[in-house]
Amino acid sequence: MKVASRFLVVALLAAGLVWCHQDVAGPKAGSQAATANKDGGSTKMEKATFGGGCFWGVEATFRQLQGVTATAVGYEGGSLAHPTYRDVCSHTTGHAEVVQVEYDPRQVTYEQLLDVFWKNHDPTTRNRQGPDVGTQYRSVVFYHSPQQKEAALAFKESLTKSGKFRRPIVTEIVPAGTFWRAEDYHQQYLEKRGLSSCHIH
Repeated sequence: MKVASRFLVVALLAAGLVWCHQDVAGPKAGSQAATANKDGGSTKMEKATFGGGCFWGVEATFRQLQGVTATAVGYEGGSLAHPTYRDVCSHTTGHAEVVQVEYDPRQVTYEQLLDVFWKNHDPTTRNRQGPDVGTQYRSVVFYHSPQQKEAALAFKESLTKSGKFRRPIVTEIVPAGTFWRAEDYHQQYLEKRGLSSCHIH
């Protein structure tokens, strides 16, 4: 019976009928983790959180960057605790689909992450990316420190002045809140299926 029950849980997870939540592996928002360097010292890992449409493609993009040590997809910016994918898709919770990125600042800067973020989605369409429509697909940067806030605002202003986009950039830049890790079947979804992207450019 134990084996049968385990298979049932796996099947329900795959179907999206059972949900689980936990904070992304590692430190709480705003804190830093440390990993050993080759010289015996330690480097503090930093955290960044971005929403730019379907989190499958956003995660796949960041996982290809040197210096990104871990990623997790989830939900942030809403009012409901422990939201499920079904809850978020109901357009009633206010959550955005996001990717939380852990990175080594010695290998990749926050500004470089911002550059990748803005290059890989359309920041001028409110609550929409391609065929995906809804508040969970909004363009948003959740900052974890005053430095990240300043960098994101400066980058957005620079993009606006550059004239690259014909329409106004509607990306929200807001403080990081509670990150609710998405169901396991969403984690590294494209990678598990041998795909590199689902973005529409």
